[in-house]
Amino acid sequence: MKINSIHVLGLAVLFIIVSSFQTKTTLKGTWEFAGGIYNGKKEGAPAEYALHRIYDAAHYDAFAIEKGYKPEKYEAGDYAFNGDTCVDTETFSSQASKIINIPIHYLYTLKNDTLTLSGKLPTGMIVEEYWKRIK
Repeated sequence: MKINSIHVLGLAVLFIIVSSFQTKTTLKGTWEFAGGIYNGKKEGAPAEYALHRIYDAAHYDAFAIEKGYKPEKYEAGDYAFNGDTCVDTETFSSQASKIINIPIHYLYTLKNDTLTLSGKLPTGMIVEEYWKRIK
């Protein structure tokens, strides 16, 4: 079978149409920690305060929010997507941290307004965290 220019042009147009419907994944917005599983042990979100992450297109700032107090920034970092992986690099921590500037690869899922991050930290801890979009 001989491929002619009309077939090539048709395939190119089809590719452009299909590609135009793909959106770039971003976490832009405010997310609240909803609990997680750490080395097989389930933990809920803290009751006394909330943990928020505010994401832009490639960075995040994390805050502890406690009623009656000014929000306290405890972490910041960069993130990028690579297939089904979210690569998170912590660039700031208000406490001593062993993962500053170490990229951590999480498998991620976005379902409705819930972000799930699962992976293995450099310390060996297996984590699965749940974050709910609030804005």
